[in-house]
Amino acid sequence: MTNHQQYANDLARNARDASFELSQLSTSLKNQWLKSAAEKLEKAADTIVAENRKDLENGKHLGLGKAQLDRLELTPKRLFAMTNSMREIAFMEDPVGRVLHGGLRPNGLQINKVGVPLGVIFFIFESRPNVTTDAAALSLKSGNAIILRGGKEAIQTNCLVVEILRQELRACGITENAIQLVSRTDREVVGHLLKNGELIDLAIPRGGEELIRRVSQEATMPVMKHYHGNCHVYVEESACHKMALEIILNSKCQRPGVCNAAESILVDKKIASTFIPELSAALSKGNVEIRGCDTSLAILPSLLAATEEDFRTEYLDLIVSLKVVDDIHHAIRHINHYGSKHTDVIITQNLEKACQFTKQVDSSAVVVNASSRFNDGGQIGLGAEIGISTDKFHARGPCGLNELTSYKYVIMGNGQIRPE
Repeated sequence: MTNHQQYANDLARNARDASFELSQLSTSLKNQWLKSAAEKLEKAADTIVAENRKDLENGKHLGLGKAQLDRLELTPKRLFAMTNSMREIAFMEDPVGRVLHGGLRPNGLQINKVGVPLGVIFFIFESRPNVTTDAAALSLKSGNAIILRGGKEAIQTNCLVVEILRQELRACGITENAIQLVSRTDREVVGHLLKNGELIDLAIPRGGEELIRRVSQEATMPVMKHYHGNCHVYVEESACHKMALEIILNSKCQRPGVCNAAESILVDKKIASTFIPELSAALSKGNVEIRGCDTSLAILPSLLAATEEDFRTEYLDLIVSLKVVDDIHHAIRHINHYGSKHTDVIITQNLEKACQFTKQVDSSAVVVNASSRFNDGGQIGLGAEIGISTDKFHARGPCGLNELTSYKYVIMGNGQIRPE
């Protein structure tokens, strides 16, 4: 057995042992840890930000782009957003032990469907440090042990943040193996952990398509996939132009390096000649490069020409593709063909078309007259999320506390036996 294999096996065994203890933790103790850990992170804010600066400098040497560095950067404001998220989770209902539904059978048996933890989660994620605390907090509150494997570009920040979380676990009398960080950056360790299906209940990859395909191919446990976010905004012919421009700017420019940022704009041909020049003027102020279809180029020749691949691309940068569509049917076909089933938006004043869009677009979140940036766990009331699943089993969309639990049936009787 290699050194990396032994290291991975130890992490998995530690997590499995911890999961049995975590499934029995009281809600009050879990909430106590969430609040006290948030406080300790805030007290260490200056030290954490200093460690993050080391990662940022290293990221520049690694050749990370502007959007990637933005994802990696941990400002005091972002750190306090992380701790506020932990406090929000503390105030949320505990999904463990919750009776989902139940009833009394004619034979006197009481049948209850009860929420239970998944067990052990192996979470592989990209460079955003806020994901570290979100995942740890959600996992602990839902009674799961978690093994965190962040990107090598965030190793300094993650090591310090996880150590503070583990210190507070010890202070609260909870096993520190509830939260473990893969401190080795060698990819071989990930492969060994993915082979530990007997000890790890779920793998969640959150990153590039290459990572997700690798995990899906190698995992010996179920995988909750967080595929790329090729998100669309469709401007329907009845749309208010001012509203559409504001939503597109927010969706594309607020944080272009995140998965719920808009990557493709669809414009109804009936309004294309007036709307596309307005769109170009607005996006140029945000330094957004537009890659347009042939019809949009005929309207505005200064645009760059889009290729077929552009309509499939998650840029994670200040680039957007533009397509003129014949009508809502064309828009829906385009989205379902090129999209990644993440987040898609319609801007319209036509209720019938809004309903048609929400019914026929096959994505984890379909949005009417609002920014794609709202497909986010915190924004939709989950407190935080461990990822946005583009799968349909066992969870879809932002995955919070409830999505990190399963259930079992508890059957209570008083001597009943089954007749023939």
